[in-house]
Amino acid sequence: MWDRSRGIVAVRNGYRVVMSLLGILDRVADVTTFDKAIEPARQAVQSTLPQAVKDVLHGTWLGHPLHPVLAQVPVGSWLSAGLLDALPPLRPAATVLIGTGVAAAVPAALTGAADWSEQSSGVRRLGALHAVANSVALGLYVSSLAARSRGRGTLGRVLSYAGLGVASGAAAIGGHMAYAESSGASHAATAARALAPDWIDLGPLDDLPERRPVLRTGRGNGVAVPLAAVRRGTRVDVFIGTCAHLSGPLHEGAVAEIRGHECLVCPLHGSAFDLATGHPRRGPSADPQEKLEVRMEAGRVLARLPAHQR
Repeated sequence: MWDRSRGIVAVRNGYRVVMSLLGILDRVADVTTFDKAIEPARQAVQSTLPQAVKDVLHGTWLGHPLHPVLAQVPVGSWLSAGLLDALPPLRPAATVLIGTGVAAAVPAALTGAADWSEQSSGVRRLGALHAVANSVALGLYVSSLAARSRGRGTLGRVLSYAGLGVASGAAAIGGHMAYAESSGASHAATAARALAPDWIDLGPLDDLPERRPVLRTGRGNGVAVPLAAVRRGTRVDVFIGTCAHLSGPLHEGAVAEIRGHECLVCPLHGSAFDLATGHPRRGPSADPQEKLEVRMEAGRVLARLPAHQR
């Protein structure tokens, strides 16, 4: 029997400790003593970067987190360099790829830092470990380039393979953050999957206050799925009520004009979603907010998931 929280396997009459990667990283995410070093770094990122720059780094303009896109360049370059280094005639090309990876690591790190600063405490702890490992890998690759430039090819290859090993470990931590901890995933999309595809009666139009989000619920797989409804005159916009970024309660947010667009603003981290489309107009969210179709029937507001979600 597997106990995820402790990372152990039951074997017949006793327990055998199996410190899996999952178990180790879950423990790291729970170590609060890391926060003393992490919090000043987080505040530095928050205070140093203007909001417009953070939105670029988050990928708000792209509609998709930018960090995983940019991270493919150093990872792919270094992995390819490792393969080419195994073939003596191709080693000069490996050096070029290592340099490419080193250069690409800088913007990838900036996007990662911006995203990291807006995450929950457990993810921030893992993110700090991820950043330290990537910094060690970067240092090894820079040292490899220096050794190669001095004609010490064997040392350069040893350093680069060591860098590849450390970078692979850092990538595993990043994968745990993305998949096990849902860092960068759209929490609104997850909630939308639980919602039944039928039309939902949200009540009379006259019961909805003007330009103020309110909580409504939809039926979904035995649970109530929160919805956030905003009335503007006779128009009503309805969204999945959990923010795409970190499940903030959008019905507790506000309506505000952000960069020329009327937006629903999350009360937790300030992500702003266009009322007309659900697209993010301000980060940290890079994912659109799931929006429902709306129709009026006898003065009542009905909403349902769009066809591509059903």
